Order: sequence, then C-alpha cells, then structure tokens
Amino acid sequence: MTDYQTIKVDIDDGIMTLTLHRPEKMNAFTSEMMQEMIAAFDRVDADDSVRAVIVTGSGDKAFCAGADLSAGGATFDYAKRGDRDENASAVKSDGSVDLSHEGARDGGGRVTLRIFNCKKPVIGAINGAAVGIGVTMQLPMDIRIASSTARFGFVFARRGIVPEAASSWFLPRLVGISQALEWCYSGRVFGAEEALKGGLIRSIHAPEDLLPAARALAKELTADSAPVSVALTRQMMWRMLGAAHPMEAHKLDSRAIWARGAAGDAKEGVTSFLEKRPAAYPDKVSEHMPHFSPWMDEPKYG
Repeated sequence: MTDYQTIKVDIDDGIMTLTLHRPEKMNAFTSEMMQEMIAAFDRVDADDSVRAVIVTGSGDKAFCAGADLSAGGATFDYAKRGDRDENASAVKSDGSVDLSHEGARDGGGRVTLRIFNCKKPVIGAINGAAVGIGVTMQLPMDIRIASSTARFGFVFARRGIVPEAASSWFLPRLVGISQALEWCYSGRVFGAEEALKGGLIRSIHAPEDLLPAARALAKELTADSAPVSVALTRQMMWRMLGAAHPMEAHKLDSRAIWARGAAGDAKEGVTSFLEKRPAAYPDKVSEHMPHFSPWMDEPKYG
C-alpha cells in the first residue's frame, strides 16, 4: 500500500519519515490510520534502503490527539459500531462476544506490536499534543524526542476505559511502575519537561529544530553500523526486557555472535577498521537475518 489517506510517507537519504496526517482532526487515530501505519512498517522492513524511521505529526498543534471521538459515547463500543466490521465479527449469533477472536483485538495494540517487530530503529518526533493512543503508540519506539510545545496524557481513566496498545507492558519498563501508575491513574495531561524528568522522552527541542534533531539522531544511529546487526540488536534488547533469567540472553547472544561472526558483515567490519576506511557492509536485512531471529516462530501481529 502506497496510496495513503491518513499518513504521509517520505524516504530521503535512508530515513523514512512517517507523518500522521489528519491535521483538521489533530491527527486523531482511526482504523484506517492503523491499517496504513502497519502497511508503512511492512514497507520499512522490506526496503533495504531504509535504515531508520521517524514518526511525527502534521501541523504544529498535535502529534496525535488520541482516538477519533466523532462517534461520541459509542467511540469505544466497537461491537455496536457499524464502521468497525472487523470488531463486530467477534460478536456471536447469540449476542455474546468471543474475546479471543481476531476481531476483538485492540487496534492500538496492533500498531504497537508492529512497531515492536520492526527491524529498523524507530524515533518518535513528538511535535504537539499526544494523548491516549497518541502517547501509547510512542512506547515501542526506540527513542522519543519532543518539541517544547508537546503535551502528553494517558487519559484513559478519564474516558472510562483503560490503557491500551500493550502499554501495560511497555510503559512500566520505560519509566518504572510508580511513574506509570501515577500518570495512568490521574489521566492528567503534562508537558515536555515532566515527560523528560519521568524518562518518557530523551530531549526537548524548539519546534523548528525537532525534525532536524530527529534526522541527525537517525543518522548517528545508523551511518556506521551494519544494518543486520542493528536489526538483531533492536530485537534482542526489546525482547530481553521480558526474559525471566540472564541465561535467556546468554543463549540468544551466543547464537547471534556465532551467526554474525561468520557473516560477510563481520569480515568487512574488522577489515575496514584495520584498513582505516569506511565499511561497506554486504549483508541485507531482507535476506540475511539468521534463522533463529527472536520473532521467527511468532505469529505475525499487525
């Protein structure tokens, strides 16, 4: 899918910029946006020219103002909404709901799991208001930087629902359980300074400096690194957050070092260092990921 309606995608110098693009609605999240974001991340993984992704929002007011609330009180009652056929399919003929059905899945979670599975570094450039799914979709991004005008809010309890998008897994791991609960219990909206202090974002920038800073960071992360090594490192780090024992990491590290040590990238990395020249890594993410990659045996989410 390249004919997007709710996002814009630009690839330049190895960096994809994915812009949430519903400026008239403060980039509010819809089912269509979910599908288009997933398609864009599929494109990222398949395109070896893309080394990193920046996610931002259109305009200067909002990154994403959360779920589109135009359905009013029925916004989150997916089984009764006619525009959400994929959710309604979870309703049985007798009116009961099969909560294990594909149609009962949270759309925000489909996006965050797809970002989690991405093989390239993902940077959030938060340019304005980011509440609800607008903030939880950021959590599986590797690094988040924000405009000085950005505001954040885990507002779910104030809307009578609960945190979604797998944020009960991501948020405590990023900021600690106490900070996560404070923000989610209260549902209050807070500024970039508090987000920085709480560990949610890496840095604060003037609005006009935000995207240049994100691009500079993307280049720093990828310019001199082997793409396959970056892809493996991303998955190893994220997935070991949930490991029960360091032995799990030792097993995965050992397999990865064994596989990468015999690959063309390792030979080129050492040789280029000894010859004092830039490396030209031959391996490609689309072709040379080792067979034991942590996601190989998992169902495709998204």
